[in-house]
Amino acid sequence: MPHPVQLIHATSSSASTEYASAAVVAAGTRLIFLAGACPLNVDGTTAAPGDYAGQAAACLRTMAQGLSDTGAGIRDVVSTRILVASDERADLSTVWQVVREAFGDHDVPSTLLGVTVLGYGGQLVEIEAIAALAD
Repeated sequence: MPHPVQLIHATSSSASTEYASAAVVAAGTRLIFLAGACPLNVDGTTAAPGDYAGQAAACLRTMAQGLSDTGAGIRDVVSTRILVASDERADLSTVWQVVREAFGDHDVPSTLLGVTVLGYGGQLVEIEAIAALAD
């Protein structure tokens, strides 16, 4: 059975993104909408204070656990939204590099946003994801 997630890469000459521009999910697929993965330690404290890359890695671990809890994995992710509490492009780029490395060649459509504040004290990064599994 083919994988239920098909990544589409733009073919226009103006497309310069290093990730898919769209994703298609096959009929008969179960969608999984994950809450934003936050960089929290088991005791509820914020992981990697002041460290954008460290918090991105912590969010990815949280996201991986959420995916695992549903029977999915990172290759089942259809799209992501990455929130970074910063107005500095360098901070967004730091987070993006950690996320890109984690996803490897499964380069899902993603949105990277700089935001004013996130929900937990000291939180710098949050990652939302949608995944799909064949029924």
